[in-house]
Amino acid sequence: MSKLHILGIAGTFMGGVAALARELGHAVEGSDQAIYPPMSTQLETLGIPFSQGYLAGNISDDCDEVVVGNALSRGNPAVEAVLDQGRKYTSGAQWLAENVLPGRDTIAVAGTHGKTTTTTILAYLLEAAGRNPGFLIGGVAEDFGVSARIGGLPPHPRGASFGASGATHHLPPQAREGNLSQPAAAGFPFVVEADEYDTAFFDKRSKFVHYRPLVAILNNLEYDHADIFPDIAAIQRQFHHLVRTVPQRGRLIVNGQDARLAEVLAMGCWTPVERFGLQDESADAPLDWSARLLNGDGSAFAVLHHGNEIGAVRWPMLGRHNVLNGLAALAAAHAVGVDIAAVIPALADFRSVKRRLEVIGQANGITIYDDFAHHPTAIQTTLQGLRAKVGSARIVVAMEPRSNSMRLGAHADALAPSLDGADAVVFLHRPELAWDAGSVVAAIRGQAHAVADADALIAMLKTIAGAGDHVVFMSNGGFDGAPRRFLAALDG
Repeated sequence: MSKLHILGIAGTFMGGVAALARELGHAVEGSDQAIYPPMSTQLETLGIPFSQGYLAGNISDDCDEVVVGNALSRGNPAVEAVLDQGRKYTSGAQWLAENVLPGRDTIAVAGTHGKTTTTTILAYLLEAAGRNPGFLIGGVAEDFGVSARIGGLPPHPRGASFGASGATHHLPPQAREGNLSQPAAAGFPFVVEADEYDTAFFDKRSKFVHYRPLVAILNNLEYDHADIFPDIAAIQRQFHHLVRTVPQRGRLIVNGQDARLAEVLAMGCWTPVERFGLQDESADAPLDWSARLLNGDGSAFAVLHHGNEIGAVRWPMLGRHNVLNGLAALAAAHAVGVDIAAVIPALADFRSVKRRLEVIGQANGITIYDDFAHHPTAIQTTLQGLRAKVGSARIVVAMEPRSNSMRLGAHADALAPSLDGADAVVFLHRPELAWDAGSVVAAIRGQAHAVADADALIAMLKTIAGAGDHVVFMSNGGFDGAPRRFLAALDG
């Protein structure tokens, strides 16, 4: 076994790579610029040492290989040291493809929104079916306690009878030919959150092209990652690169109500497609899998396959977007041979992922949530689901525009409308924000405030939040620990 140094180890993907490498027996260390929960907590629990900052001296001399995260670029001191010293280096996605996925039935979950939640639901369903899945999730799954694990291993992970996506020798001929009546696989599943963001400073392809999945979920497609994609067409091309890698014996599980994904499939498709969607909305083609809402907040829905109801999901999740996430995961589980009717009841106990509308506590009658928000559509659907749950109770949002696209202003016009579900908004307008947030704050329906730092944000929330309110912190970064600091301030 070798010793690895992981640059960017506190990121959700790279932290998962670290956990997998440790489980395989490698010695692992790492470094990062910003280290905060839940990934810092996971690393500490696993006993993986990490250093603050990207300094050349943080990489041990006896490291055999450096795994480089996509947040690092040329000019970074650690990157420059790796290159100057002639060290062996690779990307996280490439390391995963070469060291974990061979011999596995890889199931990739792609989409602008819902990747983390859908990946977690799918891993949970496979676990409920007794399949012992491996997984890499972009967050810490509450039901597993970790973001990644190896799961069941094939007997010959590098044998000649295995392809990059899994074993073929155990599949019936009908499955190899893409017959939808047969499962795509029945072997050793590995579920991976498949990000369209670029791989590394030396590999500008999307991470998901490395995975060569047997089954791929395409959940939705919108414009995002304005720092690397000039337009929606550039993202669609990357999604089509993923489509090109899925074999004929595999399956594509595609949101049949997403026009952008329909355009991707129109570019060429060589794999059987199963479409999913909500029963009361239009689709570009007949839906193989559909959901009928039983509760308006998305906490209960019927699952239909080719129009036949096969079960009803009743779970703690909220929102129509999570209904779609659950439906996609059920369709993918079915594609690899899981009896869906048998595992649907298990979803009643599903606990999702940290920082997905996670209730972190209550104080003075105020319920406080931490939510990983990165895009106006995700913000809007999350608030719609919460509104359907809490009725007329006040919803107060603390908003930090933290993603690269947010900070560049790519979503500025859509941000205020996405917050319509809130009764009050406190907007964190840091001085380094590259655009004027004043117009956004002015356009927010209802009460809205802009503050310059987390201390001022917490102080403002203490003045406007009262008993019975639901306060939602929305950011895809650390938010300076604001959610738990606000909870502590209320307790104190």
